[in-house]
Amino acid sequence: MFGRGLKTLSLITVALLVGAFAMVAFYAPNDADQGFIQKIFYLHVPLAIVALFGFVAGGVYGIRYLRTGDRLHDLRSYVAIHLSLILAVGALITGSIWARGSWGVWWTWDEPTLVSFLIVFLLYACYQPLRFSIEDPERQARYAAVFAIIAGAFVPLNFMAVRMAESLVHPRVLSTTGGSMPGDMRLTFLVSLIAMAALFITLWKYELASKHATFRLRALKRRLADGEDAWTPNPRRSAAPTL
Repeated sequence: MFGRGLKTLSLITVALLVGAFAMVAFYAPNDADQGFIQKIFYLHVPLAIVALFGFVAGGVYGIRYLRTGDRLHDLRSYVAIHLSLILAVGALITGSIWARGSWGVWWTWDEPTLVSFLIVFLLYACYQPLRFSIEDPERQARYAAVFAIIAGAFVPLNFMAVRMAESLVHPRVLSTTGGSMPGDMRLTFLVSLIAMAALFITLWKYELASKHATFRLRALKRRLADGEDAWTPNPRRSAAPTL
C-alpha cells in the first residue's frame, strides 16, 4: 500500500538532489562577505524548513487519528515526527558549522531564531519517550496524537514570534524581499528546498512501507503460531505504533 510509486519517486528525488548539489557547487556564486562557507546555507535552511513542516504534518495526522481512530494515521504521524527530528539534528549541526565560519562561534544565545529552533527540537525530543512510557497501544496513540497536535500548533506560533523579534543576526530567508538574494542564489535555494522536501517524502514513504510490512509479517507469524487475530498488537513495549 505504501510502496506504490516508490521507485519513480526515488528516481525523481535522486535527480533533484544531484541537481541541487550541482547548482550549489557550480551555479550559485560565493557570498561577497562570507565566501564559500555561505553555501552551507543551501543545506541548512532547507533542512530546518522541511523539519518544521514535518512536525506540523505530524500534528495534522494526529488530528486525523483522533477523528477517525485509524491507526495508520498514528503511524503516519509517528514517522513524520521521527524523520523531522533527524532533519532537525542536521539543521542544528550545519547551523553550528555555519555560525563558526561566519560569526566565529559555534552557538549564540542572543539570536532568537537559533534558540527557538532548539526549543522546538527539545520539545519534540520528548515525543518518543512519551510513547515508550505508555504500555497500552490505544492510550499511547491517543496521548501521542494530543502531544503532536499541541506541539504542531506551537511551531507556527513560535515562527511568528521569531519573525517579530528585532534581532537581525540570523539571515531572513523568507522575507518579503526574498531575503535580498540575487536571482541565481534564489533559484538554487528553491531547487535545494524542493529536493529536501522530496527526500523527506521519499524517506517517509519508505519507512511507512517498511513498518507496515513488518507489522503484517509479525501478525501472520503469530497467527500461524497460535491462531491469534492478525491485528493483535505487539505485546512488547515500544515507542513505534502497532497495528
